[in-house]
Amino acid sequence: MINLLKKLMDEKNIDGYIIPKNDEFFSEYSFPNRLKLISNFSGSAGLAIVLKDKNFLFVDGRYTLQASIECGKNFKIFEIPKIRPFHVLKKIKDKLILGFDPKLFTELSLRSNFRDTCNLIPINNNLIDEIFNLKIRSKTKEFYCLKEAEAGEKITSKLNRLSKILKIKKIQNIFISAPENCAWLLNIRGFDNPNSPIPNCQIIINNKNIYFFSDNKKIRKIKSSINFNKIKFYEFKEFVKVINNLKGKNFSIDKNSCSVFNKSIISSKFNILNEIDPCYALKAIKNKIEIKNTINAHIEDGAALTKFLYWIKNKKNINLTEIKAEKKLEKFRKQNKNFLYPSFNTIAGAGPNGAIIHYRANKNSNRKINKKDIFLCDSGGQYKYGTTDVTRTICFSRPTPRIKNIFTRVLKGHIAVFNTNLNKINTGEKIDKKARFFLKKINLDYGHGTGHGVGYFLNVHEGPQSISKYNNIKILPGMILSNEPGYYENKKFGIRIENLIYVKKNKSKIFFKNLTLAPIDPDLINFKMLSASEKKYLFTYHMDVYSKISKFLNSNEKNWLLGLI
Repeated sequence: MINLLKKLMDEKNIDGYIIPKNDEFFSEYSFPNRLKLISNFSGSAGLAIVLKDKNFLFVDGRYTLQASIECGKNFKIFEIPKIRPFHVLKKIKDKLILGFDPKLFTELSLRSNFRDTCNLIPINNNLIDEIFNLKIRSKTKEFYCLKEAEAGEKITSKLNRLSKILKIKKIQNIFISAPENCAWLLNIRGFDNPNSPIPNCQIIINNKNIYFFSDNKKIRKIKSSINFNKIKFYEFKEFVKVINNLKGKNFSIDKNSCSVFNKSIISSKFNILNEIDPCYALKAIKNKIEIKNTINAHIEDGAALTKFLYWIKNKKNINLTEIKAEKKLEKFRKQNKNFLYPSFNTIAGAGPNGAIIHYRANKNSNRKINKKDIFLCDSGGQYKYGTTDVTRTICFSRPTPRIKNIFTRVLKGHIAVFNTNLNKINTGEKIDKKARFFLKKINLDYGHGTGHGVGYFLNVHEGPQSISKYNNIKILPGMILSNEPGYYENKKFGIRIENLIYVKKNKSKIFFKNLTLAPIDPDLINFKMLSASEKKYLFTYHMDVYSKISKFLNSNEKNWLLGLI
C-alpha cells in the first residue's frame, strides 16, 4: 500500500505525504484510522511521513517500543517531542514539497512539526482514502440528551457562563470545533466513538443563535428534547453557507481543534482570533452532581475489578492467556447494569508484553500468563454516569527483591502525588517531580506522563490539566486526574499503579481524594521501604476500599480483601 501511495505522490508532484492519527474531529479514537492502514501502528497518537525513498513515524514515549514492533520494518521511528519532523526533514532536502489533508491538521500542529523547513501543499482528496477506496459512512445512531440529574447543570446556565467570557474577550462569533466540548455545553451524548459517548458535531455561537453542525439523521431526539429555540441545525456541508450569512468582524477559533480547512473558510470573511476554547477550562471543573455520579461509578467499577483480582490471584491453575483475562474482567464489569462499554482498549500485558506501555493483546502476541510473570492490567469503563480508568500490577509467585523494590518506589511516588499540598504545589509539572523522585534516586524513570485529565462520561483522556513535565495548568477544585507513575523494563516487565483522583476543597484547604477503589497487591511491596505515613496511607486506603465495595462481594472475596489490610 505504501508503493501505491508513492505512485499517487508522483501524480500530485509532491515529495511526500503526511498521515496523522486523528480524523477531522481530532478525537483520540479516530474513524477511519488512516495511520494504522498505511503503517500498521495501532497507538492512539502518531504522525507518519512517507517520502519517495524513506518512511518516518513520529510517536511519543508511550509508543516507541510498540511502534518498532508493529512497523519498524517499514518506518524509521522517532520520539516526539525529543525529535520533531523538522529536525529530520531539514537534513534530507531543502524545502521538500509535502502534501496533507487540510481537514486533518490544525495550523498549530503543522507549524510545531514542520516550521519553515517544507512547502506544505493542501490536497482535499485524502490519498489514503483513495488507496483503500474508503467511503466514510458515519454511524447513524442518534444523539441523546442528559437529564439535569445526570449533567448537574442546565444548558442555559452553561451558555450564560460561556457568554460572559465571550463578552469580556469581545468575541462576536466562536467556532466550537471539539465534539466533546459541544457535548458538554449542550448536555448531549452520542455513539460516534468506540470508547466514549461522543456525538460528532460542531457548533458556532454568536449573540443571537447557536448553529449546530452534524449528520441530520442523528438529531431527531435532541431536537425534540432540547428546550432551547435559538439552536439552528445544519449538515456539515452547509458550513460555508452559514459562515457567509453571519455578521460581525471577528471570529474565535480553537488552535488545537480547528482544521486548516475550516479556518480557511472562516478567515475568508472574518478576522481570526486564535484562542483556546473556553469550554475546555469550564468542562474540566466538575460540578457536585458530576463528582457524586463519578464516585458511584467508581464504587461499582471497583467491585468488578476487585472480583477480577481475587479470581486471577487465586486461580489454582493459571492456565490463562492475556485475552482470556481481558474478557474475564469485562465479564465482571458487565454484571453491573450501569456499565456500558470499556473507556479504552484494555491493556493486559504479562511478562515482556507488560513492558509495552500501551500494549494490546492480539492473536499473534497473546501470551500465556505464567506464574513467574508480572501482570499489568490497565482498563476502564463508561458507566451511567461516569468514566473510570485504573491500572493494577500483580504477581502470582514470589517476585525478585529487585522487582519488589522498584514496585515499592513506584508506590511511594503514587502516594506522594496523592499527598500533595495543593495549596502550595498546584501545577502538573511540579507534582510530576514528586512522582518520579523515588525512582530517580536509583537512576530509573518512565516515558509517560504521571497523570491525565479525565472527562465526565466523556473522554477518558481530557485536558487541559495533567500531571506531566510539560503542563503548567493550575490544578483546581472539581478537576479529575489520573495518578499513575510506573516503570517499564524492555522485554522483561512493566509496573504501573493508577488511581483516578479528584480535587476537593474544604474551607481553605485543597487536596486530592481517591476515586478508584481496588486493592494494591501487597505481594509486590517491600514494606521495609515504606515510611510510617506511607503504611498508614495504604491501610487507610484499603479500609476505604473494603468499606465501600464489600457489600458487592461474596464471602470468599470479602475475606481475601480483608486479609490484605
